[in-house]
Amino acid sequence: MKPNREHAVSAFSLPASSGSYHLKRILECAVGGTLFVLCLPLMAITAVVVWVSLGLPLFFTQARAGAGMRVITVAKFRTMTNARGPDGVLLPDQMRQTAASALLRRLRFDELPQLLAVLSGDMSMVGPRPLPLATVASFGELGRIRSMVAPGMTGWAQVNGNTLLSDEEKIALDLWYVAHASLWLDVRILLLTLKTLVTGEHIDEQHLKVAKDFLLHHPCGQQPRMMMR
Repeated sequence: MKPNREHAVSAFSLPASSGSYHLKRILECAVGGTLFVLCLPLMAITAVVVWVSLGLPLFFTQARAGAGMRVITVAKFRTMTNARGPDGVLLPDQMRQTAASALLRRLRFDELPQLLAVLSGDMSMVGPRPLPLATVASFGELGRIRSMVAPGMTGWAQVNGNTLLSDEEKIALDLWYVAHASLWLDVRILLLTLKTLVTGEHIDEQHLKVAKDFLLHHPCGQQPRMMMR
């Protein structure tokens, strides 16, 4: 039996009170502004690497779903070419990268321009990664719940496996985060992000099991099938 919308929403409360939200915004602006200034030389180096290895344009922009399914524009340094096969379809990501641009993705330097989106309020430092609006809409009620918080530069899925995870595993981790979001969890995720940058991506089986069990017992626990990019 398919759950109704009211029942589905009742399983999730808003992840933060108004006071907590404003405190989070103040802290994010302070952290985001400081990081933006400190990372300006790094962004300049990244821009040169992109220009030398891939040429112009330096940036890739795309409309993505923000909090409440509001359309936002996400920018990042370009790390792939638009090379296509004989059938006109884009080649796999690995075939459209250079060694230098692949390293930028590995270190997540390509995402540094999103600090401006954090300062503007379109994104948070921590939250589910921003996805195309059509992809989020295809998740149905799960997509609407996933958008109860602003998308983040890093998130629970990103520190628990990221590219090693399936789409279903990513959204389970995202929804677990939405239901348990707090300032302390955000700090933990930021610290785990630093660890991931140093040690690489690894799947945390325990965290993944908890998230899957959480989604399994949620009334909207049907699994999405769209690709999450």
